[in-house]
Amino acid sequence: MAGMGPHPAVADVRRAVRLALGDLRPGELVLAACSGGADSLALAAALGFEAPRAGLRAGLLTVDHGLQEGSADRAAEVVRLAPRLAIGLAEALTVSVGTSGGPEAAARQARYAALSRAAERLGAAAVLLGHTRDDQAETVLLRLARGSGTRSLAGMPARAGIYRRPLLGLGRATTVAACAALGLIPWDDPHNLDARYTRVRVRERLLPALEREIGPGVAEALARTADLCRDDADALDAWADAVYARAVQAAGDAQDCALSDIETGGPVVRVAVREIADLPAAVRRRVLRRAAVEAGAPSGTLSAAHILQVDRLVTEWRGQRRIEVTGGIGVVRRYGTLIFARQPASPVS
Repeated sequence: MAGMGPHPAVADVRRAVRLALGDLRPGELVLAACSGGADSLALAAALGFEAPRAGLRAGLLTVDHGLQEGSADRAAEVVRLAPRLAIGLAEALTVSVGTSGGPEAAARQARYAALSRAAERLGAAAVLLGHTRDDQAETVLLRLARGSGTRSLAGMPARAGIYRRPLLGLGRATTVAACAALGLIPWDDPHNLDARYTRVRVRERLLPALEREIGPGVAEALARTADLCRDDADALDAWADAVYARAVQAAGDAQDCALSDIETGGPVVRVAVREIADLPAAVRRRVLRRAAVEAGAPSGTLSAAHILQVDRLVTEWRGQRRIEVTGGIGVVRRYGTLIFARQPASPVS
């Protein structure tokens, strides 16, 4: 019927994308990462509609992980679909997936590396990802099962560097309905039904069981929990950043000659114990974690258990020897100062 607007699901996805593009300048390039599934296909279609209306250029990237027979053909099909979505620039990126961290983590690492390289090469201002509220709920459950802290339970951010996730406020049912209304046929990745993958078991078994036993709305509640945790984590991180700056400055001002005998091939970070001793544990441990990372400890392998051990140098000081964390970095307490460094140091006698 003339004058009739788009299907409600199409309108919802377009609105979400429009809001995500609001701060970009006319002429900038925005890329949609599209696997051909319902979420990313609806996202790409919305970008193709909204970008020209905002004076932006739209592009599409699809990643061929090479993990399934015919994957190159499917990637080519997604590229060929771009003109129908009103997207002029489209590329298939071929990656080699390693084994580090398991198949899911390895594929994700390879995918993001390829997307980042392509975005830099093309001069893109943003890359849109099709994660929905259901993906956010799955992420929260997975991290909850691992005993993660507030920052991890915050789930996936709506923005992280060049990446943006416009659809975190929408359910997967909306993207499926949007594709149907637009006459787009999504590709159902067999991996999305493979129970060998933890996320698939969460999606296909755990979340439906929670919905049956607790009632509808579990995904929405979990996504809302992520939002609340992110607000808390942001506040605690800001507090910890301010304390860290003071504690490092105070340790430097002390100019204690007893601290000058540490020879190291890497950075040395000194933190004044008096500046952090009376802080809430959530803030103090954030300061300790940052100090360890600044000294060279790899953040990906720096666990809560490591930080808890370092924290005892503050809260349960009894002349302990050096605490080893990760990446060859250790921590020792000397005369009211925590020293994070690679070179072993003798404790106070």
